[in-house]
Parts: sequence; structure tokens; C-alpha cells
Amino acid sequence: MRKSKAKLPVQISILTVDDDPIITSTIKNYFERSGYDVDIENDPVAAIERVRNGKYDIMLLDFLMSPICGDQVVEEIRKFNKDLFIVLLTGHKSMAPPVKTIRQLDIQGYYEKDDRFDQLELWVESCVKSIKQLRTIRAYQEDISKAYMQTIDTLRYVVETRDSETRGHSERVSRLAAAIAEEMGLGIDDVEMIRTAGLFHDIGKVGVPDSILLKNGPLTSDEFGQIKQHPSVGEKMLSTYSPFSKLLPIVRGHHERLDGRGYPDGLVDAEICIGAKVIAVADSFDAMVSNRTYRKGLGIDKATDELLKCKGGQFDPDVVDAFFRLMNRLGKEEFMKTYCEHICGSEDAE
Repeated sequence: MRKSKAKLPVQISILTVDDDPIITSTIKNYFERSGYDVDIENDPVAAIERVRNGKYDIMLLDFLMSPICGDQVVEEIRKFNKDLFIVLLTGHKSMAPPVKTIRQLDIQGYYEKDDRFDQLELWVESCVKSIKQLRTIRAYQEDISKAYMQTIDTLRYVVETRDSETRGHSERVSRLAAAIAEEMGLGIDDVEMIRTAGLFHDIGKVGVPDSILLKNGPLTSDEFGQIKQHPSVGEKMLSTYSPFSKLLPIVRGHHERLDGRGYPDGLVDAEICIGAKVIAVADSFDAMVSNRTYRKGLGIDKATDELLKCKGGQFDPDVVDAFFRLMNRLGKEEFMKTYCEHICGSEDAE
């Protein structure tokens, strides 16, 4: 046993897997004296579920086992866990899987069993160093992410508080767009992406002057030209944060039209991503039923008539159909309470 046995400064959990209980017990006793948390599993199939349902940093895995071998265990684990550090244990070097297999399965190394565990401990210590570095990086990334999200949320809040009539607009668009996406049968990831894009679709308006954003009357062509920049400005703002990369075409494209008459790029139909098409319907509906400085809300009947009128030209037919299925299932009154609570009970809701 190596002399350095100081208590670990960080908690590291190990799962040792071997169909020989004597070997797993020996490994457990050895590494627990070094401060590691060690669990034992003698069934390789059960080991897969232990990893799926537990939280382990390192696996010490025997290669030749029954009913399945170690490389098969790793292959299954890598389907749902890419982070686990794995050291493969072999009875003899010649019995180890080929290097190509070790690389493909992202196995950190292999250890030839003997009476001493010095070499195995070196492998574990190498894994621990990498784990500590990854934890430091992820903690730093989480701090940066939180700070960035706080900044973006603040900017979004600034946009909406500049105009009391649009306050809460992004939250309502987000909620309605996600419901439409679910109605369309989109996957969970797509629904969540659309929900998030709804929150930030108008973030680019932070750069629009108050004299334009709050103007009580029609906009000039130059003023509307500045308004039309907000999707591309929003895209640029969000592009500095890599987790938002999938949101960018949604934010940039939420004012595009199927007939090519939208902005900023004049895209047509298939060129517009489905997320942007969904946001376009939710955004337009909320804008139509809401009061503005230059007009009162249209009310649900006039707003839905407009959606039907623009179906196939401005709006995607599948998205509009999903909107109406959602509304018809809930009923107009419940629909407005759920997605347009800011005007619920007012004459504009009629």
C-alpha cells in the first residue's frame, strides 16, 4: 500500500464491480482507508442500474464476468452516462479488449490484477485529478451562466417596464407558445426551447428608443425600420451565451412570414424554423388582444378571425390549427383566463 493516505479534500464515490466477492471486498477495504466512498456490485447487469440510479464518480470494472463482460457493461452505461470515469480490471494484459474498443467506449484505462493495488491507486488518483478539474470548470460555468441569465432577465424586464401596456407580454407568449407546441406533438426538448425563446423573443427591443417604442400613433418608415432590427439585435445579444445557440433562429425569425414578406431576412415557409412559426402566432395573438397606446385590444373573436385570415400567408397552417384545437378544448373563457389574464374580465375579452 502506498504511504500517502491523507483524507480526500473532495468527496469521491467509487463503484467496484466484479463477479468475485472477494475481489470487490478487498478493493473496497483498500480504497476506503484512503477516504473514498466505495460500493460493491457483483452482478454486472445490476451494476448498470446502480449507475443509472446512483451518483458515482469512478467505476472499477472487471472485464471477464458472467452473464456479460465489462465492455458490454460500459457500452450500456455510455448510452446514458458520459461522465463516469471507468478503469477496466483484467486478469492478464492479453485478455484486455483492443485499444480501439477502449477509446470508443471512453474507458480511462485498464489495470492488470495483482496482489498490490499501487498501480490501480495511481489510475484512481489520475481520475480524481480530472474530476476535480471538471468540477471546478462546471462550478465556474454555472456562476457565469447565472450571472448572464440575471443580466438577460434584467434587460428583458427593462424592455417591458418601459411600456406598462406590454408588461408581461413575453411571459404570456412563452406560456402560449409552449402550449401550442405541445398541442402540435413536438418533443419535450423542442417545447422547452420554444418556451425559453418566448421569454426572450423581444430582448432586442432594448435598443429601440422610447420615442419609437412608446409612440402614440403610426410609425414612419424609418421608425419602423428601427423596430424591424430588434430580432437581429436580440439574436446577437443571445449569441454570446452558448446554451442559447438553439434559440437564435427562433428569436431572429419570429417576425418572418410564410409568404416571404416578413423581416429581417424575408424567409419563406420551409426556411423558417418551426419554433419561430409557433412564436409568431403566440406573439401576434397576444399583441392583438392587448391594449396599446394607439388602439384598444381587438378582443378574442377579431383576433382569431385575423389568425384565420392570415393562415397560409403570414402564419403556418399547422400552428394555427393547433392554436384553435387548444382554444376549442379549453373554451374561449378558460383559454383567455389561462393565456391572457391581463385582459380577462375586461370588455376586450369579449
